[in-house]
Amino acid sequence: MADLHIPDALLVRNYVEGNETALATLIKRHESKIYGFIYSKIADRDISNDIFQDTFIKVIKTLKSNSYNEEGKFLPWVMRISHNLIVDHFRKTKKMPMYRETEEFSIFSVMSDDSLTIENKMIFDQVEVDLKKIIEELPEDQKEVLVMRMYQDMSFKEISEITGVSINTALGRMRYALMNLRKIIDKHQIILTN
Repeated sequence: MADLHIPDALLVRNYVEGNETALATLIKRHESKIYGFIYSKIADRDISNDIFQDTFIKVIKTLKSNSYNEEGKFLPWVMRISHNLIVDHFRKTKKMPMYRETEEFSIFSVMSDDSLTIENKMIFDQVEVDLKKIIEELPEDQKEVLVMRMYQDMSFKEISEITGVSINTALGRMRYALMNLRKIIDKHQIILTN
């Protein structure tokens, strides 16, 4: 369990110096966040797995060639690689991202409470469906920032590094996303409470 306290930068250095388990530790440490991010954009398990693997193939090649220079910023760097691979995927397939619900994973599942009554569970499920529809109405750049911030729990610094925009731009997109959500809720007279 001592691996939890080793900084990413030190694990990267250890891997570059030949310690293969250092990379395994890095992957294990960040796997759920990176895979969750990819899946939130792709919504297809097989393609998400492929992009996840391609991400770490690029990571390994970059580290082995000694061209990594992002001291202390491993996760945002890897997220940026995965973001670029996602963009490449959509360019190749010429499809815009669509979020599909599967039983295994939902980026919009913000709460699971086993103590909910059946009635409250039905209300919660409807609120969740309504929220998904509302978020889908947002412009793509605003939706991306909102999902990263609210469902991937990323900082605005991480969001800016992954998307390649300034922190102020990321903050602005989030602000506009929230303003637009309010407008959509008012327009459709949706009640998002139970």
